[in-house]
Amino acid sequence: GASQGLHALLEERIHNYREAAASAKEAGEAAKARRCERGLKTLESQLASVRRGRKINEDEIPPPVALGKRPLAPQEPANRSPETDPPAPPALESDPDPRALLSSRQREYKVAALSAKRAGELDRARELMRIGKRFGAVLEALEKGQPVDLSAMPPAPEDLKPQQASQAPTAPSVIPPAVERVQPVMAPDVPATPVAPTESQTVLDALQQRLNKYREAGIQARSGGDERKARMHERIAKQYQDAIRAHRAGRKVNFAELPVPPGFPPIPGLESTMGVEEDAVAATLAAAEKLASAEDSAPADKDEDEGEPPAQAPVAKKPARPTVPSSQRLPEPRASSSKESPSPSVREQLALLEARKLQYQRAALQAKRSQDLEQAKAYLRVAKCLEAQIIQARSGRPIDLSKVPSPLTDEEGDFILIHHEDLRLSQKAEEVYAQLQKMLLEQQEKCLLFSKQFMHQGNVAETTRFEKLAQDRKKQLEILQLAQAQGLDPPTHHFELKTFQTVRIFSELNSTEMHLIIVRGMNLPAPPGVTPDDLDAFVRFEFHYPNSDQAQKSKTAVVKNTNSPEFDQLFKLNINRNHRGFKRVIQSKGIKFEIFHKGSFFRSDKLVGTAHLKLERLENECEIREIVEVLDGRKPTGGKLEVKVRLREPLSGQDVQMVTENWLVLEPRGL
Repeated sequence: GASQGLHALLEERIHNYREAAASAKEAGEAAKARRCERGLKTLESQLASVRRGRKINEDEIPPPVALGKRPLAPQEPANRSPETDPPAPPALESDPDPRALLSSRQREYKVAALSAKRAGELDRARELMRIGKRFGAVLEALEKGQPVDLSAMPPAPEDLKPQQASQAPTAPSVIPPAVERVQPVMAPDVPATPVAPTESQTVLDALQQRLNKYREAGIQARSGGDERKARMHERIAKQYQDAIRAHRAGRKVNFAELPVPPGFPPIPGLESTMGVEEDAVAATLAAAEKLASAEDSAPADKDEDEGEPPAQAPVAKKPARPTVPSSQRLPEPRASSSKESPSPSVREQLALLEARKLQYQRAALQAKRSQDLEQAKAYLRVAKCLEAQIIQARSGRPIDLSKVPSPLTDEEGDFILIHHEDLRLSQKAEEVYAQLQKMLLEQQEKCLLFSKQFMHQGNVAETTRFEKLAQDRKKQLEILQLAQAQGLDPPTHHFELKTFQTVRIFSELNSTEMHLIIVRGMNLPAPPGVTPDDLDAFVRFEFHYPNSDQAQKSKTAVVKNTNSPEFDQLFKLNINRNHRGFKRVIQSKGIKFEIFHKGSFFRSDKLVGTAHLKLERLENECEIREIVEVLDGRKPTGGKLEVKVRLREPLSGQDVQMVTENWLVLEPRGL
């Protein structure tokens, strides 16, 4: 029964939108016709989903629309006899207490609107609230001593049919002293236009006509004692003055922000720009709805869509440029030619940003379906930031690709490089599946890491390439997991050698810091009277930057009772990459290490050896990993010290590395 009622509601709403679209086309309202057609498409897709037995969100059903004004009946001759005129409606002066009657009726509409909202009838609630608000203007006029007419007062809320939303009654009207016929109180606060103005030939003439009209309206309102309306018309006239000056100077004018007096034709050449903002919003919603419906109907309509090409990702269409005659062409910015033909690098950046934005939009839609609204909002915020970067790129401004959000993954983090040359898969199905999944996951993480490194370097082509490889690894992993869940045998597979040229970078480091890691000591010498197993070693270092007097110093913790201690301790050193003193230390001094045996309460620490690490390789590499000799003066002691130094990126150039991998390939015949 619920589905039948929803089916009937959608059919009735479709009929309403078809009539509204036809009425708008007859009246020449192109923007309204387009909105009705978009709502009609949404209703038809919802009706198709209901017929297939799927559930839809009733809050997303487009509301009913007004059918527009009917053609006016021909006016009667002006010289008809006064006997045939209908009697004038009685004024409210004969009513003993009109204020109480209006206040009571207004309160009835507010209570009815609140009840309709609690019952879920949002359209009727809005309609009742709009009617109730009109009583306020009538009460205000009554307090000023103006006569009002109650002949057009809306009936009680229970007598008002919800179907008459398009023909909702108006509030009682105020009778101005100088007008014999009744003027509606809730008419828009714009000057009345009894005679339609002639259509302008140029944009400047149209703006001047509107300016003159609002000036006249302001003068009339001030002469009638209505200061509020006079100030409003003067503000609008000021807007038109600014628009005329901007148009004459060749600057861009936003005509959508300028109010239009009733009866005035559109500005020449700007008919197609009406409703552009609403069209963009509706296009975004329609794109999201299409994306959702396409993903929902993919399993059910697989056979029907098998012969059709795959649907492309929804992209919001740009509004059509208004067709203006050559003599009336609007001035355009000079930079438009550069926007029409962006450079190849800009095109690559735009493609990357739009693909990343679409990925976050899909993730937001998936999170919303999973009832994870907070995650969906977070994804949408990231997509909004990407939209701002897309606009910035299209305008020709540079983009910092290091600030572009990373692609969405199931799990991110560091990984250990594992080679699989000598790996032999087990014959057991579960072990084979586990090993294949492990290799695919490692390769996916490796591609994501390479993509992030190239992103920081601003290399869009390589970033996109490794992102596609990561997506391929993820898809292969999903296929493998599906086959295992279905109880199938492991797929046949083979390995292919792939060589990648990568750029090494430590993106987690700042450009103003250098990391020193003292890893371990090996076979360190012991001082006289101490056996190697009783050595309590620690390492002290000095880095002579910014100068020798202010050298950065520190030491490791003490590792007792071994001559091969594992320190694995990190120290952060402050640097300035562009400072000449820093480059001099890198080229000549390096880092000095001293290894000590920890003394007791009565004995001081004993120096057992020194070591020195050169840093020249940081010019072209971002990491130095060395095992340096431990010396006693200039004499080798046989001990060694393993240390590492890292920068965010090399001081000059790039740390390019060639990586060769055994690439796992699953053969589709095995699935």
